[in-house]
Formats: sequence, C-alpha cells, structure tokens
Amino acid sequence: MKLLNGNSNVKLAENIAVHAGMSLCKMIVKKFVDNEISCEIHENIRGEDVFIIQSTCNPANKNLMELLIIIDACKRASAGRITAVIPYFGYARQDRKPSSRTPITAKLVANMIQTAGADRVLTMDLHAGQIQGFFDIPVDDLRSRPLFTKDLLDKPMVRTGNAVIVSPDAGGVPRARQTAKVLNLDIAIIDKRRDRANESEAMNVIGNVKGKQCIIVDDLVDTGGTLIKAAQALLSNGAEDVQAYITHGVLSKGGAEKISSSVIGSLVITDSIPIDVNGKVKVISVANLFAEAIRRVHHDESISVLF
Repeated sequence: MKLLNGNSNVKLAENIAVHAGMSLCKMIVKKFVDNEISCEIHENIRGEDVFIIQSTCNPANKNLMELLIIIDACKRASAGRITAVIPYFGYARQDRKPSSRTPITAKLVANMIQTAGADRVLTMDLHAGQIQGFFDIPVDDLRSRPLFTKDLLDKPMVRTGNAVIVSPDAGGVPRARQTAKVLNLDIAIIDKRRDRANESEAMNVIGNVKGKQCIIVDDLVDTGGTLIKAAQALLSNGAEDVQAYITHGVLSKGGAEKISSSVIGSLVITDSIPIDVNGKVKVISVANLFAEAIRRVHHDESISVLF
C-alpha cells in the first residue's frame, strides 16, 4: 500500500499517514511558469494499492487538476489499484440543474476522475447522496457523525436532555434525525428561502426550541450567512444558546470572522479543508477515521461499521 498526496491539505495527509503507521510516498508536485501542473513520483508503485489524498477545496480548479494529474501519473506507473481519497468533494453543490441551461458539474467531475484512471473514491459527507451514482466505480462516503456525537456526549446539555438537534433546511432532516437518534434528543427544522447563491433568509422554525440549547448539524458552511441567520431565528424563538457541528468548513469571504462575531456560541468543523481556526471555530480531526477507512479498503473489510 502507498499513500500519496497533493498540496490541498498536506497537514491532514501527514496525520493520516501517522495514524496509518506509514510514510507519504516521495513525490514532487510542481507548477511551471505558466501555472501548468506536473508531478513526479520518486518511488516504485508498480502493482501497489495506491491512495491519493487530495481535497478539492479552494482553489478548487487547481486542486482538482492536481488530483487528476497524480491519478494519471499513478496509472502510467502501473499502480495496481488507485483510490482517490477526497475528504472534501468540491463542486458537490452543483448536483442538479436548478434552472435552464446550467451544468451538472458534480457529474462532470465524477467523469473526469474516472477517466483519469481512479478505480474507487473515498470521501466524506457528500453534499448530496446521489453523487455516488454519478460514478461507475465504488464510492465510500464516510460520516463525521460518530466524531461529532462522541464530542457532544460529553456536553452537559446533552446529558441532561436540554438540547435539540436542528436541521438548517428540509434537505438536512435525515442527517439531523440520525444524530438526534444517537443522542436521544428531539429535532427542529428551519424553513428558509434562498434567493441567490450564498444568500438566504431564515424563515420559520419548526419544532420546540424554547429554553433549549440548539445544535445545528450540516454538511458544509460556506460564507456563514445562512448559519448566522439560522441562529438568529432560533434565538428569536426562545432558544437559550446555539452551537453548530458542520463537517466541511469552507468559510469563504471571511466566514470564520463573521461567525466569531455573531450570536453563535461555537462552530465545530473537521479538518477536511485546511483552515486557521480562531475565536469560536474549533476543529475535530478526521485523520484517524480516514486512516482506518484506508486500511479497511486495502484489506477488503467493511467500511459501514465505521459509522
């Protein structure tokens, strides 16, 4: 087995290697003067089970091209099997046509990864479950829920039952329900209206949140605007406090600073996307989870038992 990585999240790749008891494969990924990307693998990988660790986060296009080029290099070096380990799958929000004459870019990205030569994909908390069906190769979609619930079980608000799990929209209800089931808590839903991309207006709160500690769960937070408005709506309906547990911290346009100066008590994210945390933003590492998943894939063991 060989672990390779691009430049999108080097720290996470290094931590995965540590938990796996391995070293990252010696390789150089470089850019030419005109920003073309190239790579050179400095170890023999012929016949090996290769895992390429690369989040396709910002800058998404650069990181995606790095992934594709490394996959191609591994294929041409006669790797036995190539697994694209993508902790954060970029372009996942473009999973359907919201209006006429728009692309389904998540499907395009899936095609590109397969065409480059990947034999399977290992990712976490896809924005939409149907993206797995965009691939004609196996896709293992890990869950951050066990990591979050483990952290929440130590919270007094959960132990006393004075908490409620909140879905920030109707689409996230299954995720909220699964988390609430593990913690034996009730759920609430925020009905919101989205007018433009990255802008939304939190409307009605469905469920009882009065006097409760609210825990918002979701797959990603981008600018933070939706999350902040959701928290304001919950507090307006009598909630005592609002915290959030969200897998992918995109946090563009100063999202971390906005959240730290908002009414949100705290935001817990994973390190699927590299970020310098500050203020109210805290990070739980997924390195051990991915290391175990990689080990299980290599040995053809079950992945579902992890979540």
